[in-house]
Amino acid sequence: MSLPASATVGTRVVHRRYVAYSHAHYAGNLVDGAYSLGLFGDVATEMCIRTDGDEGLFASYSDVQFLAPVRAGDVLEISCELVRVGTRSRVLDFAVRVVARGAATAEAPGAAAFLDVSILATTATGTVVVPARGGMPPDPV
Repeated sequence: MSLPASATVGTRVVHRRYVAYSHAHYAGNLVDGAYSLGLFGDVATEMCIRTDGDEGLFASYSDVQFLAPVRAGDVLEISCELVRVGTRSRVLDFAVRVVARGAATAEAPGAAAFLDVSILATTATGTVVVPARGGMPPDPV
């Protein structure tokens, strides 16, 4: 097993995910905003593993913006960039972009297409915490 890289500003993690129709909660196959926040947790976890060798813990969001709808049938690109490094805290910028969207018709109910220009759907800034180098102190008894 290799040691994690040190936490370096500018480090990026990117995931892609298909949004299943089972996630639709609203008319027009809309997906709730919490779906994007869950995806931010996934990329943040990978970021913490890559930079600190630990899954880390999400501490807070300082900003969340829902800019465009996410729909069932979308393919999303979820990105996370490390923007500030503290002793144990890491500030991360997140984005969800729609890169492909279902385009069903009566003749082609499974039709879908990649978009020429992705749609920025959700952004956020969040803070995670990781153990101090050398590990966490033991819990008090």
